[in-house]
Parts: sequence; C-alpha cells; structure tokens
Amino acid sequence: MTSIVDSSVHIHTSADLAPCPPPWFGEVVLLVTHLKKQGVLTNLSERVRFARRRFGCYEVIDFLAVLFGYAISGERTLEEFYESLQPFAVPFMALFDRDRLPARSTLSRFLAALTEEPVEALRMLFLDDLLARPLTHDKQPGGLVDRAGNSWMVFDIDGTREAARQRALPQTDELPPSFRRLDEVCAPGYRGRKRGEVVRTRTTVSQAHSHQWLGTFGNRGNGRYREELRKGLVAIGRYLTTHHLPQERTLLRLDGQYGNGAVLSDVASFAFVTRGKDYHLLDHPLLQARLHLPPDQFQQRPESQVVRSLYDCPEIPVGPDQTPCRVVVATHPSLAKRRVQWASRGQGWSTNCSSRTCRNTPAPPAMSSNCTCIVAPLNRH
Repeated sequence: MTSIVDSSVHIHTSADLAPCPPPWFGEVVLLVTHLKKQGVLTNLSERVRFARRRFGCYEVIDFLAVLFGYAISGERTLEEFYESLQPFAVPFMALFDRDRLPARSTLSRFLAALTEEPVEALRMLFLDDLLARPLTHDKQPGGLVDRAGNSWMVFDIDGTREAARQRALPQTDELPPSFRRLDEVCAPGYRGRKRGEVVRTRTTVSQAHSHQWLGTFGNRGNGRYREELRKGLVAIGRYLTTHHLPQERTLLRLDGQYGNGAVLSDVASFAFVTRGKDYHLLDHPLLQARLHLPPDQFQQRPESQVVRSLYDCPEIPVGPDQTPCRVVVATHPSLAKRRVQWASRGQGWSTNCSSRTCRNTPAPPAMSSNCTCIVAPLNRH
C-alpha cells in the first residue's frame, strides 16, 4: 500500500493548554513580509523620527508596529487587541525586527505627545512610495470619458465628519471636575443636526480609478478645510507630474465641505465638481428667472422612481470675486430643499440650498435634497 505521508513529518500531541494565534496574525505576517521586501520598514525606521523623553528604549517603528497590527486585526478596542496579542507579543514584534511590545500606557503617551512633523514625514514617505511604483504593468491609470469623447483623470477629495460618543458624567461636590479624553482631539462641529456635537473631521485624497490614497488629514471639529485642500492639491500635482498626466484633463470631485466661493482661487487651475453650501445662491435674480422657464432635462436613477428636473443656468456670478459659473439646479416636487451645481471655465460646482428666502419664493419649484453631479456638461464647447 502506498502512503502519501512524508516520513520526515512527526506529529506530537500534548495535554497542556496552548494559546491559539488570533485569526488576523497570518495577515500581519504577509503584510510585514511585503513591506520588508519593498523597503518600506527600513524607510520608516530611518525617515520618521520623533525624539522625546519617557519613551525608554522604544522607537517610532515600535508604535507603528502596534498601530499596523491594530488596524489589520479589526478588534473593536485597543484593549481587546492587546489581550489577543499578549501571548504572541514576542513573535509579533520580531516581525518588525523589534524585541519588546510597548505597553498601552506608553502608546497613549506617544500618541498624545506626537507633533505634526513626524506625521507629515510619514505621509510624505507613503506618497513617495506610491509615486515610485507604476499603476499597472502597462502604466494605464484609467480615466473617465465624457459625452464629447474627452478623457478625464478623476480625483476624490472627501471630508468626513464623525461624531464622538460621550456618555453623561456625574457632577457632584464629592467628585473632581469631570473631563473627557476626546476633548483634545475633537471639537464642536456640525453634522447636519440641530443640536451641537463633538466631532472630528478626516479629509482623504484618492485616485478614483485605481483607488490609490494620496493623502489623509485629520483635525478637530470641522477641520481646517482650506489648508487640507491645498495639501491635497500639492499631492495631486506631484501625482500628475510623476505619471506625465495633463492637468487640464484632471477632474476633482470635492466634498460639500468645499462648496463655497472661497475655494475658487484654490482650485482655479483644475476642473472640479462639488456639492456646495452657499444657500443664498438661489436668491440670485438670473437664477430665479431661469426657474420660471421649462427644465432642460429630466433625470431618473435606475434604482429610484424619483424624477428630477434639471435647469441649466450659465454665467451666474459666484464667490467674493463674482466669478461667472454655470449652475445646474435639480428640482423635486415633494421636498422643500434645493440643490445647485456650478461649473466655471470647464469646472463644476454644486451647492445644497434650503434658505428661508428660497422657501418663501412661490414661483420656483421645490428642490430635492439629493442630486448627482453631472460631469458631461463641464465641457462648454
């Protein structure tokens, strides 16, 4: 009888209890092996520096190893991640060529003391690594083709606000003054509700076709959106220069956080489409006159029965400099909110309007709260 069992393999059993590696440990091994092969871990150790006392023998790479593992593990809290990692702390840190796992308190002190310089160095390191590699073997970055047959390279700049959950704290004379740990990283912000909330904003920059991340920025409250937008444009400019892509065929899809006239000067050299927030735009006489006429087109999504009427309003002055822009208004007969899209010099912009002045105007139809940005009409010719 022929057996396929290798005689060199010996199986031993024992009654002693042995911990089982967590299910995500294998994924960490694959990721770290790839990062070592690409030289990313070496660059992290050499280029990202942060000197501070009370960190003992730890380096930045020690804390980055913990954050990498925590992100991959999918554990709900850092405490649960440490509990599952503790029996395998030595082999886990050995993957990063380190010999000691930082305690949770040490990691907390490191994150609390971290400054902007090492974070920016880490961001630039990942961007340099991204730009050093071709998109595909045939170097085809993808693109979007409009109705006129023109190809566009699309980038997404999105600002996401997330509310921080805060439980009620008791306040009595016997207890010390209450404070929350999230106060240092969050601030009051607006997420579309009437009551105030403590939020944190994250802005991401990505290439829409390959889903490559060019940058991510986080700030307290509503964030520093103009500063983050300029940093994102710098990263996009480096991306276009590295891959020899024309800037005049680059389209930015901006989040509604950038939907006001102040950002016109920042994105003047790019074509862009965004949801806006200048609510007073619908009060303009030219736009009000256009809404009295029949719509230019009707729009209906396949997954919805809602039919929207589109009104094309060219040459509407927008922003402090009164820049002439193209405005596309999408109306819905059942809701009282209004949404507008702008386009200027081959650029697109949209805004969500629901001011009282607009509601009190009887002639224009009511606007919907949802509308899809239309890229095709951006080409004015």
